[in-house]
Amino acid sequence: MKVEQVGLFLDRDGTLNTEVDFLSRPEELQLIPHAAQAIREANEFGVRVFIITNQSGIARGLFTEADLAAVHKRLRSLLAREGGRVDAIYYCPHHPEYGTSRYRKPCSCRKPKTGMLRRAAKEFGVRLTDSFVIGDRCIDMQAGKAAGCSTALVLTGYGSVERDDCLHNGSVDYIARDLYGAWRHIRSTLVRQTRSRKRM
Repeated sequence: MKVEQVGLFLDRDGTLNTEVDFLSRPEELQLIPHAAQAIREANEFGVRVFIITNQSGIARGLFTEADLAAVHKRLRSLLAREGGRVDAIYYCPHHPEYGTSRYRKPCSCRKPKTGMLRRAAKEFGVRLTDSFVIGDRCIDMQAGKAAGCSTALVLTGYGSVERDDCLHNGSVDYIARDLYGAWRHIRSTLVRQTRSRKRM
């Protein structure tokens, strides 16, 4: 395993930033405490960091892709202030039942499907079986499992509400208080795996 082939796939709302229903304005975005620190440390460790987020508010006509771009510009700026960066942000604007014909359709990218993870793997050369998904919803955990990743549920956002369901369906490998707690567990796992390989 090469560290640069490891991907850290983060859900956005409720995992990286505080949960706001259909967040559409940059000023609404607030990072969860220590989230930027987790990303900075992941950067320093050498793993790739991605955001994978369902954004059906676009399909529903609540905001546009340009609005989303402005939100993500603020997100990158807030992370940069604390020394963190993401390699790419992937989003799904679709919904199978709502919206205009352009966005109302079945797709391969809407979690729990794996399209966003597979796109990142193709574009950045990460190995999904060596990678990790962190999120606050069962759909995040299910997408991760379907792609062959390890999964960590955070108890921020909807995590505390969805915890039992995620445990029941067997989609979660680890539960953490927040993103930083999940990252510390993943970092320990990666260090352990690296030492084990060196002894072989």
